[in-house]
Amino acid sequence: MNPITTQQLLNALEWRYATKVFDPGKKIPADLWQALEHALALSPSSYGLQPYRFLVIHDAAKRAELLPHSWNQKQVVDCSHYVVFTGRTQMTEADLDRFLTLTSRVRNIPTETLSAYRGMMMGDLVNGPRGKIAHEWATRQAYIALGNLMTCAAVLGVDACPMEGFVPAEYDRVLGLGNSGYASVVCCALGYRSANDKYAGLTKVRYPTTDLIKVV
Repeated sequence: MNPITTQQLLNALEWRYATKVFDPGKKIPADLWQALEHALALSPSSYGLQPYRFLVIHDAAKRAELLPHSWNQKQVVDCSHYVVFTGRTQMTEADLDRFLTLTSRVRNIPTETLSAYRGMMMGDLVNGPRGKIAHEWATRQAYIALGNLMTCAAVLGVDACPMEGFVPAEYDRVLGLGNSGYASVVCCALGYRSANDKYAGLTKVRYPTTDLIKVV
């Protein structure tokens, strides 16, 4: 592995901003998008359970239908790729067993060796206190994936805009999520900034690291 330099990383993060105006005629190349999809799949999550699904909305009519439920933010229809992050509404014993079966197969170990891990997850996410707030827990996991996606996009020179300004219940209706076990939590528009986006040239406003980071 050949890591990028610290300066390359910081340059990418200085370059990125919440893009307000996308160039609708400029699309993310297929190979770059494939890498970003893979980055989403590689995002870390609690227990490794990945309690989310990412809906990539390509259909122009569907995006237009989502627009009025997105505070009419034009990024929804103008960006190259629009991703709706959804989180599990509850966690079940079957969800855990499916994950443990996958773990057993990928790592070539007997499922029985994971029984203690299974018991811990059951006691936490199914029968425990967090089982009652499973969607809130899944939402936090989805936000980890969102942050990972935006950083990876910046490193690859792709613009992005995280979007909380939408009506989740209406998104769920339009996207047919009612009985899916998933519900919308946050969105992200990706593509390339328009030359007319006045926000692109603004100096980034951030508190100094001395204000934000304390060593204990």
